[in-house]
Order: sequence, then structure tokens, then C-alpha cells
Amino acid sequence: MRLVQFQAPHLEGPHLGLESGDGGGVIDLNAFDPTLPKTMTQFLEQGEATLSVARRAQAAQLPVLPRSEVTLLAPVTRPDKVVCVGMNYVDHCKEQNVPVPTEPIIFSKFASSIVGPYDEVVLPPESKEVDWEVELAVVIGKKGKHIKATDAMAHVAGFTVAHDVSARDWQMRRNGKQWLLGKTFDTFCPLGPALVTKDSIADPHNLKICCRLNGEVVQSSNTNQMVFKTEELIAWVSQFVTLYPGDIFLTGTPPGVGVFRKPPVFLKKGDEVQCEIEDLGVIINKVV
Repeated sequence: MRLVQFQAPHLEGPHLGLESGDGGGVIDLNAFDPTLPKTMTQFLEQGEATLSVARRAQAAQLPVLPRSEVTLLAPVTRPDKVVCVGMNYVDHCKEQNVPVPTEPIIFSKFASSIVGPYDEVVLPPESKEVDWEVELAVVIGKKGKHIKATDAMAHVAGFTVAHDVSARDWQMRRNGKQWLLGKTFDTFCPLGPALVTKDSIADPHNLKICCRLNGEVVQSSNTNQMVFKTEELIAWVSQFVTLYPGDIFLTGTPPGVGVFRKPPVFLKKGDEVQCEIEDLGVIINKVV
């Protein structure tokens, strides 16, 4: 299933929906069952009960709202946390001439950085070095602490596409070289278009992943290049923190980012970035 949060002119506030295929129209789940919550986090908190309603809706041949009539929001908004993983693609490590990490490198973005799949990325006046990073995002569906890697997938709701927008000057030179501030300006975490449930993805670690800048491919790899796979990341991070439904993991980016180009390339006003992952879809963000 392709779960979405959306708005439409005739509806009050955000609703939950099902996207009928990548880029297709949207079934309003709240119209199908008015007792369903209207946010993805609350929907995930109820687990199998709400998922089974969504499956019934998918099978019910319901009216579909055309894409032109809806605005897709990020599939998850205001999660408890956004967990990010640095240097998690073998080919991205090679690009930087650095050794492949022996344990995951974890940092974070604040949830306030999340925007929708087609929203604008705003260049902050404080940075002159804003860069792109396409990433596979994992959405947690079940609470857990000290989760074993062998049990980790039971805690996953599904996957979506993320754009880990990064201000390299703040990430690499300012703020004591702590990465947080460079990663967490407002609009620096576009997500979407849909939360694709894990039962719809044969192997999340064998998906083509690419990023295009103004139509030109700048990143092209496969999630099979990930150093630490989803299961290991969940096991690692859950040693430190309790994971909650709606929590998001950004699992790292492949090579081809702007900062390591010669000469470096950074985003400028008017650019358009497309982040695409096989079977998950594409998010398109204009830079303003």
C-alpha cells in the first residue's frame, strides 16, 4: 500500500489517503472510515487495526480523488525523531577517500525541517553551500527498545524517499563541526510522496536510487551499497533510545553530492532537485 497525508480544498485539515499507484489519484481513508485518525503517526500507533482498515479500503473500489485536486503532504509530519546515518554507502566513502565506518555514524535533523514531496527548499541567508542528498527513509511502525536485528523488520511500517538537504559550511566548518545545524534548517527534509508499506517492497536493500539536478543525473546508485542495512541500524539506535511509531531513519546517501565535485557545486535559486527511488517514487523540490 502507498499511504499518504494530503489536503484538498473541500476538506478540513489534513487527511489520510491511499495513493492508487505511483503518481495516481488518492482514496480518502477518513471518508471510508471516519473513526480513523487523520495523522500518519496516530494511524501507525494503532498498528494492525488501522492497517487492516486501509487494506479493506484498497480492495473496495472507492472513488479516487484526481491528483490535480489534492496536495500531498509529507507522509509523516512531526515525528518524535528523525535519525540520520552518515557515510552509509560504500561508494560514497570511496568518493571521499575515507574508510568505511565500522559502526553507524548517527546524527539528527529536527522534525521542523520536514516538508512535503513537492514543497520548496528555501536557501537560508546564513549559508552559501547548500547541497543535495537523496536517501532511503525508513518509517518505524512499532515502539521498541533494545531491538534485535533479527526482529527489526517487525518494527518497520514502510519506506519513503527523503532529500537530506545539507548546508556544508555549517556541517563541516562551523558549530564545532557538529553536523546538526547544517542539516536542520527549515525545509531541509522533503519527504514522500508516500509511505510504501514494507509488504509492497521485495527487498529495500536492492533499489535503484538517484538524484537529478535540473534534469541531469548527479547521483545514481543502488541501496545494495548501504554499509549498515535497516535491521542493523534499528538494532544499533534502539540501544540508545526508544523508537516510536512515526520515527524516521534517513539511511545515508550515495556518491555524487555537490561538495565533493571539482569544483564544488551548490544549489542556487531556481534549481529543481528530483530524488527518486525505485518502487517508492520521486519527490521534486524547487529551490527558492
